[in-house]
Amino acid sequence: MKTPHRLAIIAAAGFIAAPAPSLSADWAPTKPVRFIVGFPPGGATDLVARILQPKLAASLGSQVIVDNRPGANGVISMQILKNSEPDGHSVGMSHIGSLVVSPAIQKTGYDPLKDFVPVGMLVTLQNILITHPSVPAKNISEFIAYAKSQPGKVNYATSGIGSPGHLAVALFESMTGTTLNHIPYKGGGPAITDLIGGQVPAFMAVISTAVPHVQSGKARALGVTGGKRAEALPDVPTIAEAGVKGYLAINWYGLSAPPKTPPAIISRMNKDFTAALNAPDVIKQLKDRGIDSAPSNGADYLKFIRAEQERWVPVIRKAKIEAN
Repeated sequence: MKTPHRLAIIAAAGFIAAPAPSLSADWAPTKPVRFIVGFPPGGATDLVARILQPKLAASLGSQVIVDNRPGANGVISMQILKNSEPDGHSVGMSHIGSLVVSPAIQKTGYDPLKDFVPVGMLVTLQNILITHPSVPAKNISEFIAYAKSQPGKVNYATSGIGSPGHLAVALFESMTGTTLNHIPYKGGGPAITDLIGGQVPAFMAVISTAVPHVQSGKARALGVTGGKRAEALPDVPTIAEAGVKGYLAINWYGLSAPPKTPPAIISRMNKDFTAALNAPDVIKQLKDRGIDSAPSNGADYLKFIRAEQERWVPVIRKAKIEAN
């Protein structure tokens, strides 16, 4: 868990804005813990939260409530988290949309590097380009040709403006010379519903949202966005492997706490979430949906967020991604 040196690093980085009240190392919640998720049920963020929920309730000795607060690519949930009491009874799932993209394209009402205490990384996962079976393209090369034959007219869904899927397609367009038409949704759940129903032909989805529908034949998988094939869909190539050399776009979720949350609470939360993520049955549930458990400490999570900002903000600027 976090050492005094690591906690000092977090404090020096500006995450703890004021001296925390003295708490014993054996802090425990005294009421239900609210796990704030910035997307509606049916998507990957909600899935991860609900897989972890029973383990956390058992280890914390308190009820854990998944509180879905969708809107603005996770911004609304982070605003709620920022204004929550720093008493350990509210934590929030943070991700590339709420901590990297949205702060670069709109006023969010928070500083992603100063207004939250980082608890740690939770999981990493790939995006996947899927289509409705009626789309004539059956692989990445054919999809590129299909898109080039009608520039700007092929619609694709994502879970929102500035979402990991939106970034993944922006990078895809840049590297393939294609132009697609973005249809943003308020989450992966509503988007996959319309993809299956044929209302939208393509969807750059978080892989966990897509796996059951690809396996059932209701959606066709063209390629995953990571550096290796997903264990859940081993027959689906990476986009780089399918011909777009150098392509890579990884998704991730982490855990953040309200500003001024004391170190003892952060340490306890990191301990319990790490234990849950390392549980064999949790690892299996995640892997079955193409998600990798990736717990870390708060200091490493902070470094990762900064690195992601350096990588993706130039892509955002080049693609001229803007909020509504």
